[in-house]
Amino acid sequence: MHAVGERSVAVGGNVNAPIQTGDNARVVQPPIEVLSRPLAEIDAPLGIDNPDAPPPWFVGRATELARLDTALTGDGGPVVVAAVHGLGGVGKSSLVAHWIDTRAHAGSPVVWIRADSAQNVEQGLAEFGTRLQPILAEVLTVPDLAERGTQWLATHTGWLLVLDNVENPADIATLSARTRGKGRVVITGRLSLPWQPGATVLFLDVLSAEEAERLLVGLATALGPRDLDGVAELCAVLGYLPLAIEQAGAYLGQDRFITIRGYMKKLTDQPGPTLDRAAAGADPQRTIARIWRVTLDRITDTDSTAVELLRVLAWYAPDRIPITLCHNTDTDNTGHSGDETDISAALAVLAAYNMVIPDPGSESLSIHRLVQTVARTPDPADPHRNPEAIEHAHHQAVETLHTGLPDYLDPAAWPTWRTLLPHVDALTSHTTAGRDSVTATLAEIRNHTGLFLDGQGLYANALAHLQTALTDNQRVLGADHLDTLSTRNNLAATYWSAGRTAEAIPLFERTLADRARVLGADHPDTLQSRNNLAATYESAGRFAETIPLHERTLADRARVLGADHPGTLQSRNNLATAYESVGRFTEAIPLHKRTLTDRVRVLGADHPYTLASRNNLALTYQSAGRTAEAIPLFERTLTDRVRVLGEDHPSTLTSRNNLAAAYDSVGRAAEAIPLFEQVLVDCERVLGADHPLTVRVRGNLAKAKG
Repeated sequence: MHAVGERSVAVGGNVNAPIQTGDNARVVQPPIEVLSRPLAEIDAPLGIDNPDAPPPWFVGRATELARLDTALTGDGGPVVVAAVHGLGGVGKSSLVAHWIDTRAHAGSPVVWIRADSAQNVEQGLAEFGTRLQPILAEVLTVPDLAERGTQWLATHTGWLLVLDNVENPADIATLSARTRGKGRVVITGRLSLPWQPGATVLFLDVLSAEEAERLLVGLATALGPRDLDGVAELCAVLGYLPLAIEQAGAYLGQDRFITIRGYMKKLTDQPGPTLDRAAAGADPQRTIARIWRVTLDRITDTDSTAVELLRVLAWYAPDRIPITLCHNTDTDNTGHSGDETDISAALAVLAAYNMVIPDPGSESLSIHRLVQTVARTPDPADPHRNPEAIEHAHHQAVETLHTGLPDYLDPAAWPTWRTLLPHVDALTSHTTAGRDSVTATLAEIRNHTGLFLDGQGLYANALAHLQTALTDNQRVLGADHLDTLSTRNNLAATYWSAGRTAEAIPLFERTLADRARVLGADHPDTLQSRNNLAATYESAGRFAETIPLHERTLADRARVLGADHPGTLQSRNNLATAYESVGRFTEAIPLHKRTLTDRVRVLGADHPYTLASRNNLALTYQSAGRTAEAIPLFERTLTDRVRVLGEDHPSTLTSRNNLAAAYDSVGRAAEAIPLFEQVLVDCERVLGADHPLTVRVRGNLAKAKG
């Protein structure tokens, strides 16, 4: 018996004599048989299913639907539909709702419970208990109704229970234990955790490019045809995430005045508001930005360091982020790398929520690009994205990457460089103008990156980084700052490497004059500038200026730096090469031999400069008509360069061309021509058709064939 109303009282001595009083008093007294009848004898009424509504647009997922068919029609354990990417919106609930809607064997009744907390699990079970026996809703408490819902599931078979968006497996542990083996259970969640024994885990990734484009086009043209230019690019920008595609498609479908490329521009210029804007009539809580906020709230409750780390990682490329970048990050604002244990714990939390996807084989991780976009976009209304936290994370990303750059001259470090290049490109492209607090460090990152790329023969990318670094250094540090002078020297050197001597010479001349004025004539940087200018004059055929400049630089370097200094060895090598260029072989050969011996002793046999000395000695032998001595040196140098530098390195291509030319000069055309043909194909692929080496190889091949 139950009394309702202000000042109401209900007293039941027995079922025939209730006593009630109070304003608007009402007695609710169910028949005694409703409470006394065993739940095992109660059948579920028709029409009590409560599945989520199926998505109006559903594409792809044939493999996942087939796996649900297999798992939910057998006798196995529960099925867990887990997200590969933890931002949400990957379509876990939509997949299950579509499966239920399109399968006759989905189970009966269908009980769908929002299971993101223990309280909501209990509430969902109570609502199910109410649907079983509505009259009890005003008699029993929520816990009592939830208990009756659980008892019913535990005493019946054939039902389908969906526990949607489980955040903590402990919230469903008791329910799972009591109902195991009676019906079918589908669990959806973002967590990457061990689930129940015997569970079938179905990991749901983003859509394929074709599926994402089909979904976007369908939504965007729902009200009529429209210009579809940019569909593929927009889907790629959104990372093929279903919710993001749906959000964009619905907006485009309603706003006929915005083009797809216009939406992309909004996404670039105002990512926060754009990702938080739902189409009219859509659930405003189901946007990328809102789901992000809920997810980060939960992660913060577990480990606030994880959120700080995520904001830092948002500045890098989305794939193959080295774990070392995480461990070098200062998340505790001490000026030092974070505690390794804390960082590992933070990564574990992010991995558990699938905000990062670890790849133990490559010791790296990946993040969905939209997670990154939201994480680096300031929003004063979002506690996880306040501008100060975003800017601090940006600083940390810059400093961490700068610290992690290895020696660009060390071949053993080149694999690390190749891993870091996408993250350099991402970090520099995400950094907007006007952030002078990090400009100098970013310029240094660009400078080192340009030098590495120059050494790899990737001149276009090297020039882009060095030109930007020079512009930024001149603006922030001034034209005479040492870093500015160094960057101008490196830019000139890359022009020279790329065969663009007309652009290199003025830069080298200006840098030499400025260094002599600012640093003095004997400063090592000034001597390096003089060496570089002399080498560039030689490339331009200005030998009358080249040799005196090299002779003076060698004498000054030996006096200032010492005979074994790498700079002195460089000058000796370059002077010998200049002598060879004008036919002074009796002076060039001893100088090359001495330099090769000293470089082996000082730098090691495999150092790129040592390999260059051996190549140059071989060239001088050939020029002097001593080809029999040149060919073994060319062969050895090619073998060593392939091993140390790789097949496609410009120095390796040069060695292959030189060996082919030596073969051709002694009439071994059968060996020379295939080698020329191979190196021409490689040069065109790696360096481009107009590169000076490519042009030289093309001419050598024509000569060998003619």
